[in-house]
Amino acid sequence: MRRQAEVAIHRADVIVLVTDVRCGVTANDYAVADMLQKSGKPVVLAVNKCDTIGEPPLELYEFYNLGIGEPFPISSQHGHGTGDMLDEILKYLPETDAEDYDEDCIKVAVIGKPNAGKSSLINKIAGEERVIVSDIAGTTRDATDTVVENEQGKFVFIDTAGIRKKSRITERVEHFSVLRAYMAVDRADVCIIMIDAQTGFTEQDSKVAGYAHEQGKASIIAVNKWDLIEKDTNTMKEFQEKLEKDFSFMSYVPFVFISAKTGQRVNKLFEMIHFVANQNAIRISTGTLNDVLAYATTRVQPPSDKGRRLKIYYMTQASTKPPTFVTFVNRADLFHFSYQRYIENQIRTTFGLTGTPIRFVIRERGGGDQ
Repeated sequence: MRRQAEVAIHRADVIVLVTDVRCGVTANDYAVADMLQKSGKPVVLAVNKCDTIGEPPLELYEFYNLGIGEPFPISSQHGHGTGDMLDEILKYLPETDAEDYDEDCIKVAVIGKPNAGKSSLINKIAGEERVIVSDIAGTTRDATDTVVENEQGKFVFIDTAGIRKKSRITERVEHFSVLRAYMAVDRADVCIIMIDAQTGFTEQDSKVAGYAHEQGKASIIAVNKWDLIEKDTNTMKEFQEKLEKDFSFMSYVPFVFISAKTGQRVNKLFEMIHFVANQNAIRISTGTLNDVLAYATTRVQPPSDKGRRLKIYYMTQASTKPPTFVTFVNRADLFHFSYQRYIENQIRTTFGLTGTPIRFVIRERGGGDQ
């Protein structure tokens, strides 16, 4: 824990030391204050549990003895004094954009249910204890960024709080941590969905993956703690076949079996991240796309209803991330889901699109979108 605190101090622009007015200045407060003074970083001293309105308690003045500046009386429970504290913090923050990563930097959100090994993976990749690792589920509260540059390229790994069932989110802090995890997915180019090999697939894994799918993100399913599984020659194959059924709504997603603890196959992740990010951003020419469409409709005739048959005039790609195809038809109601799935499979067979969802926008001639 001390090592992680030292890393946090080194990376910080400003440090907030939170103390307890009811306990007074403790030996630990003196030790931490001494460490912060040696860091050379600006420090804001917050004295918590000053819950009464009006003049601050006399005990506040004892905190001047720490030698790190003026103490700010606050009440985290009621919000008193936090405005003045935040104003002081803002004085030391650099004026930079919220996100200034290079365009060629791939942003990767590591998501999954609590204790799946997300923080352990980030630490293994970064080569340092960047985030807190514990056997207790839910020790990561914030989405934290770790920048990694190697021979594979530039990456920003976003470690996120584990996403739980709503009924199990009891703490207010954890509620907002989960919201930040969803925001991390929104920021990301690629999502690594962490599965605990010992626990296997759970309903919550489906929810986590489902959000990445709905947001159109390129995804990889990483089965972690593979080193703890008793294996024979067919174990991995059987495990993957079961997961493919569990994740049938994401039939495009690739799997990798890793151990964040030992580093087994962790390096393979970089290659896979590059690949699925490129697939998510792929652009297919209209001419090539319609050649595939013509072949598909000749091979399997479009459906009909009451003597009216679906006619697909042409298809064009409207956007990327994820690849989105606008399809012009005579009647949108005739373009059943099953036939859309067939067309999607033909496109995937031809162009790959591994690791990325694709979208269809159905447009009637002279009509609207569906």
